[in-house]
Amino acid sequence: MGPSDLAVIVAEGDALSEAMGAAYVAARGVPAANLIRVKVNTASDTLSAADFATLKADLDARLPAGVQATLLAWAAPSRVVGACSMGITSAMALGFDNRYCNPAPASGCASTAASPLYDSESRRPQSELRLRPSMLLGTRTLAAAQALIDRGVAADATRPAGDGWLVRTTDTDRSVRWTDFSPLPAAWSGALTLNYVDNSAGPASADALSGKSNLLFYLTGLASVPKLSTLQFRPGALADSLSSTGGLLPGAAGQMPVTAWLDAGVTATYGTVEEPCNYPQKFSRASVLVDQYWRGATAIEAYWKAVQWPGQGLFVGEPLAQPFRDTPSFAIVAGEYQIRTRSLRPGAAYSLQYLQGSTWTTLATFTGARGQSLDGRAPLPPAAATRIRWQGPCPDNAAATCTLAQSP
Repeated sequence: MGPSDLAVIVAEGDALSEAMGAAYVAARGVPAANLIRVKVNTASDTLSAADFATLKADLDARLPAGVQATLLAWAAPSRVVGACSMGITSAMALGFDNRYCNPAPASGCASTAASPLYDSESRRPQSELRLRPSMLLGTRTLAAAQALIDRGVAADATRPAGDGWLVRTTDTDRSVRWTDFSPLPAAWSGALTLNYVDNSAGPASADALSGKSNLLFYLTGLASVPKLSTLQFRPGALADSLSSTGGLLPGAAGQMPVTAWLDAGVTATYGTVEEPCNYPQKFSRASVLVDQYWRGATAIEAYWKAVQWPGQGLFVGEPLAQPFRDTPSFAIVAGEYQIRTRSLRPGAAYSLQYLQGSTWTTLATFTGARGQSLDGRAPLPPAAATRIRWQGPCPDNAAATCTLAQSP
C-alpha cells in the first residue's frame, strides 16, 4: 500500500492531533482528501461501544472509496469498551463485536474470531476482504510524532540485512512463541541475520538484550523489557513483547506500555488492551511478520497479517514504513520475458500464461522461496496470442489460484 491508500484520521479541534496529522500528510504525500476530521474526545483513554459505533459509521460514510487502511493521529482514546474491550485499531478494522474480545466470565481466557487478513496475500484489503487495517500513531508530543514519522520515511527501500533478535526468557508463560522463534535463524540464513536466544534456564538478568545495535526485529516475552535505552534500532524496526496489558495505554496496568518501544526508537509495535491469556494467536507470529515484511509489505500490512486473533490488540506506529519495498518489473530482454520481484510467497506456485483462441497455455512456472528474489525468464508467446496473465495465490485464500494480473 502507498500514501493514496491511507486515510489519516485526526481529532477535530485537538491542536496536537491536527498538527500530527498535518505532519504525516506532508511527510508521506497523503492526498488532502484522505485527511479526515472526526469528533472524538482525546482527553479519555476509552471510547464506549455506543460512541464508537457513531464514530465509525460517520467515518465509513466519509472515507474516499479507494482507501485501504487508516492511521489514527492521536494517543487517546486507544480502546473501545463494551461488554469487553477491543483495541481501537482492531475495532476500526473489524467493527466492535464481542466475537473479537472476551466478555465475562471468559475474562480474556478464550479464543476469539480470526482476522481474514492473517497471513493472506491481499494487497487491497478493503477491496478484497472488506477490511481496512488501522494503526494508532500513539505519540503524545509533536516532536515524538515527527521523530516516528521520520524513522518510517528513512526506512523505505533500505533493504537492511538485519539484525533480528527472538528471545525466549525465563518467563515461561510469556515465552510461548519460542517454538516459532527457534527455526527462523536457519530458515533465513543468507537473506537476513536473525538470532534466537534461549534464556529459559536463566539467569533472569540475561532475559533482555543490552548494548545491541542495528536491530530490525526484537520479539520477546516479558511484562517489562529492561535496557531498551542501551539498544539502537534501525529505521523501520518492529518490536513487541507478549504480555497481558502492553496496549492498555497509557499505564499498561503496571506492565510496560507499547509506547515504550516507540520511545526507544522502534517504528511499529503491538500489544493487547485486556487480559488475552497467552494464546500465541493473539500476538504477532514472527515467522509471518518477518516473511511479509521482507516480501515488501508496509509495517501496517506486515503486523496485521502476523496476528491471527487481533481483536484485543492495538497496532501502534508509522504504518507506511517499508524497508523491503518491492519494485517488480516485467520486460522483454534478449527475446524473452524477464520477471523480477521479491514478493513471491514461499512454497507457492506462480505461472505466466497466454491466451490463444479460447485456450490458456502456460509459458513458465515459478515457485516462491523464502528469502529469495525471483529473476525469472519465460519464452515469448506465439504471435497469435491475444493476452497474457500472471497467476498465483488468491488474495483471500492463499491455497487457491487466482489471476493476479492480466494484459488488456
